[in-house]
Amino acid sequence: MSYLLIGFWYHKPEANAAAIKAFIVNRIGDFGFSLGIFAVFMMTGAVDLGTVFAQAPALAGKTIHFLHWDMDALTLICILLFMGAMGKSAQLPLHTWLPDAMEGPTPVSALIHAATMVTAGVFMVARLSPLFELSPDAQTVVIVVGATTALFAASVGLVQNDIKRIVAYSTCSQLGYMFVAMGVGAYSVGMFHLFTHAAFKALLFLGSGSVILAMHHEQDIRMMGGLRTKVPFTYAAMVVGTLALTGFPLFAGYFSKDAVIEAAFVGKNPAALYGYLMTLGAAGLTSFYSWRLIFKTFHGRPHDLSHYAAAKESPATMLIPMFALAVGSVLAGFPFLDIFTGHGAEDFFRESLKFGDGNTVLEDMHRVAPLVAALPTVLMAIGFTVAWMFYIRRPDLPAALARQHEVAYQFLLNKWYFDELYDRVIVGPVLWLGRLLWKGGDGWLIDGFGPDGVSSRVLDVTRNVVRLQSGYVYHYAFAMLIGVAAFITWFMLAGGGH
Repeated sequence: MSYLLIGFWYHKPEANAAAIKAFIVNRIGDFGFSLGIFAVFMMTGAVDLGTVFAQAPALAGKTIHFLHWDMDALTLICILLFMGAMGKSAQLPLHTWLPDAMEGPTPVSALIHAATMVTAGVFMVARLSPLFELSPDAQTVVIVVGATTALFAASVGLVQNDIKRIVAYSTCSQLGYMFVAMGVGAYSVGMFHLFTHAAFKALLFLGSGSVILAMHHEQDIRMMGGLRTKVPFTYAAMVVGTLALTGFPLFAGYFSKDAVIEAAFVGKNPAALYGYLMTLGAAGLTSFYSWRLIFKTFHGRPHDLSHYAAAKESPATMLIPMFALAVGSVLAGFPFLDIFTGHGAEDFFRESLKFGDGNTVLEDMHRVAPLVAALPTVLMAIGFTVAWMFYIRRPDLPAALARQHEVAYQFLLNKWYFDELYDRVIVGPVLWLGRLLWKGGDGWLIDGFGPDGVSSRVLDVTRNVVRLQSGYVYHYAFAMLIGVAAFITWFMLAGGGH
């Protein structure tokens, strides 16, 4: 609901359209989740997790009649519940609200859009692992949605120019990684990436806010450049966050994101290979757009000289939280590796997560070939090299490449045209209905025949009556004569009738 209010607060057509999309896509997710809860209650007679998990094995093989089909009960329940996770965790196609929500302050983005609210869906799927372990088909859906979102958001991030939106699409992509881990049964690995992601992504959001403040609220990275000498601490902090996000060795993301990719490689689900390939590709794209942000913001020549001249480092109230998050971006990885991915995982999570008898993903991922384990790091290095070539060595190349591949560039710049599709399918009809109810229902019908209509007719009558009050004595005398004549005529007629 807060995103709906943002649109009306700004009184901008594009903000209202974004608010409507945010409201609708979240309600779609909520509706699916509510149906899932209802199905759980219908099948088990309970909604508390202990009772539901105890009865879950007995639901195997049972069906629910849904939309004229008999569907497997556990599969339907898990998919409906996952719809709620898709809405809250900005997964394709219910993702549009997260980039649009970047109108809010960066501390809000750091707290809500990196560490808490958007990860609620991931946490829910992990907590419901006893149900998902019994439904391989639902796990397949989770993998496909998560892997597709990871690559989609990473591809869109390649060409975005708003510094906060780039980080927002990165969040969508990383959430897709977490869902891939959930889908292959590596629930603790997904939670590990959720844990590390909170540190480095919040750091990147706060670093972006520090840059925006230094540039007098400018958010377009094309208007920046050369800021590393103006805001050296912010530059260092964002480099640390970028190293963690891209999976540079020994930083937090190196341990958690690579673990997700390795888990997808060894996963037994039919969609695991798809998840592996998509997350592997997203790793290379993530490195490119992350370093593109760093190079265009902090390196090269300044593009807005007036703002650049006035730029200065943020106050300590902003730098101290960034320092704490930078430390977390380094230390949140290796010290917790065994707890989340090793033999200590089951002891640490106990009954919070459920690994089925045939789920050996945690053991198998530690036995992958060295080349498989090293491939994400290789792609990270390739992404960095290409970004350095494009934006440091040959800054003319990106524009030339965009001209040569105009269709592909516009496709990515317009975010796969999801916004245009939703504007046509959702926003347009909603605005039309709103105008109809406003102008026709509220204005013409309710106000026209209600309070406004009555008051208007009273005013019309009083205006006509007031015209009789001319102030001339002979007008009043003439009116009295007419009245006397009318009275005598009525009296005579009435008398004649008797």
